[in-house]
Amino acid sequence: MSKLLSDVVTNLSFIGVCLLVIVAFGVAARLVEWKLPQLRKVSVARRVSIIGICSALAAVLHVLDFPLPFLAPTFYKLDFSEVPVLLAGFFLGPSATVACEGVKILLKLLLKGTSTAFVGDFANFVVGCCLVLPATVIYHIRKSKCSAIVGLVVGTITMAVFGSAFNAVYLLPKFSELFHMPLDSIIAMGSDIHAGINGVSSFVFLCVAPLNVVKGAVVSFLTMLLYKHVAAPLFQIKK
Repeated sequence: MSKLLSDVVTNLSFIGVCLLVIVAFGVAARLVEWKLPQLRKVSVARRVSIIGICSALAAVLHVLDFPLPFLAPTFYKLDFSEVPVLLAGFFLGPSATVACEGVKILLKLLLKGTSTAFVGDFANFVVGCCLVLPATVIYHIRKSKCSAIVGLVVGTITMAVFGSAFNAVYLLPKFSELFHMPLDSIIAMGSDIHAGINGVSSFVFLCVAPLNVVKGAVVSFLTMLLYKHVAAPLFQIKK
């Protein structure tokens, strides 16, 4: 009985942290939007439809995730779901990216469920926001191809640094706790890939950070390649 109660408390505390972080990202994005130059004015119906379309595309891309076993243990997977999220953010603003990230995760859970005790899904949301929020904020300060590139570079760096720190401080210990896998076993999986891994810090430095950099670089390239060709007809951009 005490074990069951302990599991319930652990899961509820995790859910509470998830909700707080999601709300924090949403509020931060909304506050930043008020300070940005005038964003495109679109109707509520159009805004909802764009977020819905981009979230659905993102969810499909998220379902098609795949591991890079030469970089990180196979429970870390690479996906390109932030591409449609960035397209929506470049068009609508930062708060749309948080909405897309949240809906994407919900749709992915409906389509595929979870294999990481929901920790991986929470991580994908947080790490994704770390990429798309800086990128869209910087782009909307002064809309240009140069600012888009700068924003994507800053977003990639933020994702690599914050994503690694968040993994070390919270996500890895929580995954170990909820998935009932000793943290030493996770570190050992990293050691099998990189001989220099001997603890959490070296694990995130040699596994998590490079994976996030690869993701940020590829997502940034695809976003720059596709925005004018895909977003223009999708969002009916006339200029």
